[in-house]
Amino acid sequence: MVEFFTNTNLGIVLLILGQCLLVLLPLLVALAFLMYADRKIWAAVQMRRGPNVVGVFGLLQSFADFIKYIVKEIVVPAGADRFVFFLAPMISFVLAVIAWAVIPFNDGWVISDINVAILYVFAISSLEVYGVIMGGWASNSKYPFLGSLRSAAQMISYEVSIGLIIIGVIISTGSMNFGDIVRAQDGNYGLFNWYWLPHFPMMFLFFISALAETNRPPFDLPEAESELVAGYQVEYSSTPFLLFMIGELTAVVLMCALVSLLFLGGWLSPIPGLPDGILWMVGKMAFCFFIFAMIKAITPRYRYDQLMRLGWKVFLPMSLGWVVIVAFLAKFEVLGGFWARWAIGG
Repeated sequence: MVEFFTNTNLGIVLLILGQCLLVLLPLLVALAFLMYADRKIWAAVQMRRGPNVVGVFGLLQSFADFIKYIVKEIVVPAGADRFVFFLAPMISFVLAVIAWAVIPFNDGWVISDINVAILYVFAISSLEVYGVIMGGWASNSKYPFLGSLRSAAQMISYEVSIGLIIIGVIISTGSMNFGDIVRAQDGNYGLFNWYWLPHFPMMFLFFISALAETNRPPFDLPEAESELVAGYQVEYSSTPFLLFMIGELTAVVLMCALVSLLFLGGWLSPIPGLPDGILWMVGKMAFCFFIFAMIKAITPRYRYDQLMRLGWKVFLPMSLGWVVIVAFLAKFEVLGGFWARWAIGG
């Protein structure tokens, strides 16, 4: 049986398909409960109850919303490019999902353990802007087109700072493989070996840039109701709208996974002596998502000029300067290789 899945073309295809489903199905189920958690956290901050009717404590509310979107009528605006109109949400959803192919949940628990995993994720996240642009343009309406242009400028601006911050982590590790990055954070001091400490300022910049990259509050300018009707997806309904929202939420969870892998030790235990494992990875992702939800609930929305100024005049110079500083610290192995894990063998 093992030889069938490793030595035959059909077996290899079935094995890869099984691995993909093993990641995709739990991810989609988790998204439903993360959306529920997002709404309950927001409600708690505002001292209201939130979803509490469908299912016990409202736990099935996300599934009821899913069914509602599926059975609703799909409305296509007159004059819209039908092919591009339906292709845009598919691109947003598919690109958000395939990025998970290189995300490890435990040591060796990854679909594709490639050496350029960071480049792969960065390339996929860069392509996601095309789904937004296509959706806004194909709707044949000024409001979604303006929203899509805003989103494109915002995503491109903050990808620059995200990329430079990741370069600092790559310099410290000497590898673009997520498994190597996590293993480089392993040590006798538990959470104090993780990269949040040597790259302390950049972890916060990465987190804020992730908010802007995924159009989350306070940077949800493409969907600013006070300035636009509703953003690039205003003309969408039913399943296409659902695909946009699932793609956006999947990108948020992906950013939580990247924060966990790059700065919080991935699947490593924070306390020496406790076993490592997938539960630590899931717990760190849930903690990051909780911070995402709290920021959504307690921060006011930025103006667009403030958003762009923050990205280009603050985050870009700081992240670029940090790359130079980390390169210097790693080259001369300051503090016994604190920033040069490659020099001490991880």
